[in-house]
Amino acid sequence: MSDWFAFAWANLPALLHGTVYTLEIWVVAMLGGFVAGWVLAVGRVYGDPISRKLATGYIELIRGTPLLVQMFIVYQGLPQIGIVFSPLVAAMVAIGINTAAYQAEYFRAGIRSVRPGQLAAGRAIGLTYIQTIGHIVLPQAWRIALPQWSNEVIIELKYTSVAFAISVPELMGQAKMIGADSFKYFQIFLVAAMIYLVLVSAVTLLLDVIERRYALRQ
Repeated sequence: MSDWFAFAWANLPALLHGTVYTLEIWVVAMLGGFVAGWVLAVGRVYGDPISRKLATGYIELIRGTPLLVQMFIVYQGLPQIGIVFSPLVAAMVAIGINTAAYQAEYFRAGIRSVRPGQLAAGRAIGLTYIQTIGHIVLPQAWRIALPQWSNEVIIELKYTSVAFAISVPELMGQAKMIGADSFKYFQIFLVAAMIYLVLVSAVTLLLDVIERRYALRQ
């Protein structure tokens, strides 16, 4: 056991360095997906027929294909048409594209859950159609969608581990390199799993606080 702790301690700095990349990918991808998700959700609910079809097509395409395939398309496919990303940026883009589709569905469900009379009420007090959606419907939809959206936040944090497939030295990538050098795969992956567990637990506690803060009062 002492050898295991010594091995874990010796390699902890490299794993924590990889964790920084993991968090960078996660934060950028989630923020981009959050913005794009709302655009897609509003397009599906309130857009014209073309906007609805485009948003629906995007969501179905992304949800119907694996994240790993999407990541390879971004990193290795797009350079063939002149669009080149570094491994880190490619991971951010691919995961952001992926999570946008899922976030859009959570937000769309939230919008659909807002009573239709809210639109009429907003127009009755002098708001424009766009103002009513932005100031009345979307804030309520956000609070309704928050519990389900929280699951997506946690899932995407774990999905960042896929980035090692395109040579991003994030947490999983660092663990794999250390395992290849030492042949102690079980030990190093166990340490990586513990770090993921700490990260997910911390994010879960934060999301619980946010959910309690913005929960709809009955």
